[in-house]
Amino acid sequence: MTGFTEGYDVRGRVLIDRDGEKLGKAEEVYQDLSSGRPEWAMVHSGLFGTKKTFVPLSGAQPDGEDLRLSIAKAQMKDAPHIEPDGDLSEVEERRLFEHYGVPYTSAGSTTATGTPNGQRGSDAVGRDVSGPETDDAMTRSEEEVRVGTRQVETGRARLRKYVVTEEVTRTVPVRREEVRIEREPITDENVDAATAGPAISDEEHEVVLHAEEPVVEKHVVARERVRLGTETVSGEREISEAVRRERIETDGADEGR
Repeated sequence: MTGFTEGYDVRGRVLIDRDGEKLGKAEEVYQDLSSGRPEWAMVHSGLFGTKKTFVPLSGAQPDGEDLRLSIAKAQMKDAPHIEPDGDLSEVEERRLFEHYGVPYTSAGSTTATGTPNGQRGSDAVGRDVSGPETDDAMTRSEEEVRVGTRQVETGRARLRKYVVTEEVTRTVPVRREEVRIEREPITDENVDAATAGPAISDEEHEVVLHAEEPVVEKHVVARERVRLGTETVSGEREISEAVRRERIETDGADEGR
């Protein structure tokens, strides 16, 4: 990093962007594993300083007690969120490189080379495995889409039994006894029975009447069994995905030949 001495301490410094706007303090510094140079600084920003963002230290310069970076403040606000839970993985560092426009190399280390904001320096190494350091050919690559399926849970169904009460009306035939007065004349056949008692007396007879009344009894009857089952329904879904491909152009070659 141009402008840094061996003993320059980045941690705790106030970081400012290329236009002098304050970004925050460098709470942690991540060094390149191969060169040992400071590569990234983790900055606490936001209203209460709770947001943690990685910013590149490539091309940084001392500015008094502060450290001026070669990025704009807007770039830090839109930087990808990466949890500072240890060493940066190559995938995480590649995401940061691409966001800040820092040329990325996978040759020997993941150290950024060149100048931030997409401006390549004269010593920048391309991210292709072929190039000036290998032979006179260049490899062109492109992304391919591989489509498959995976099973995910889309919902749940359950059976639930509950009791409801409803009124049931039935018509039941019932019988009852009623009093009916029967009169018969005195004849030779019944005269003895009719005159067997006193000639004149008080007398009382009682008849018991009966009636039927409805009786209700309930018992449980099993009607049916219900269970849940699943069936597989096949269909088609259309998906779209952006793929990148490399193109090779010539610069300065005589195209007429």
